[in-house]
Amino acid sequence: MPPLLTTASVLMCPHGGTVTASPGASKATADAVLVRKGDSFSIAGCPFVIASAPHPCVSVNWIVAASRVKHAGDFVLTAGSVGLCIAGDQAPQGSVIVSSTQAKVSGL
Repeated sequence: MPPLLTTASVLMCPHGGTVTASPGASKATADAVLVRKGDSFSIAGCPFVIASAPHPCVSVNWIVAASRVKHAGDFVLTAGSVGLCIAGDQAPQGSVIVSSTQAKVSGL
């Protein structure tokens, strides 16, 4: 079972931008607050450019979350979850990279 993602997990866009979670529920924790599919995720510092025009990733749309573990009515995210990084014009720009997370709690 893959480890659950928290607000302390290190997530990046495929171009090196930093993903920051803003959880809507904060009662369940592992090393920090667990994050869920419906939470807000913003991206800062994405340097992606198309035809010499900046086209940074700005948010994440999670496609695959845990299939059995919920918190506050929404499925939690795991290291195996799939999220698409989205530009300001809603264009998908690649998958979220999970760089590190806690190892204490896992789930499906």
